[in-house]
Amino acid sequence: MPDIDSFCSKVSPHLLSLLRIIVAFLFMQHGAQKLFGFPAAPGTVTVELLSLIGLAGVLEFFGGLLILVGLLTRPIAFLLSGQMAVAYFMAHAPQGFWPVVNKGELAVLYCFMFLYLAAAGAGPWSIDQLRRKLT
Repeated sequence: MPDIDSFCSKVSPHLLSLLRIIVAFLFMQHGAQKLFGFPAAPGTVTVELLSLIGLAGVLEFFGGLLILVGLLTRPIAFLLSGQMAVAYFMAHAPQGFWPVVNKGELAVLYCFMFLYLAAAGAGPWSIDQLRRKLT
């Protein structure tokens, strides 16, 4: 019978890449809604590009795209982690202490997911890894 630790050590780098891809794909949707109005939801409007929410949309969409393909993952993930912390404390925390009450669970979750990616890197399925192999 195979050793579970051996199996986990083989698949965990690939799961890291899969986690990065899924998180980035979901995160990009928030930016796409702000910038392009897609995917459309009731009450969705595009925002002014030269506004705080417009900047958030640019970071969410294009930063998410860089995370999705695994390019400059660590610095971009660190930047996006900070963006989500700022978003939480500016938009959600004033509405109440508990994230489930102030609707800030996603901001907190994204903040710590990106902080983890900043520390762990992109994983094997990434442009970062491809660039590392070529040098």
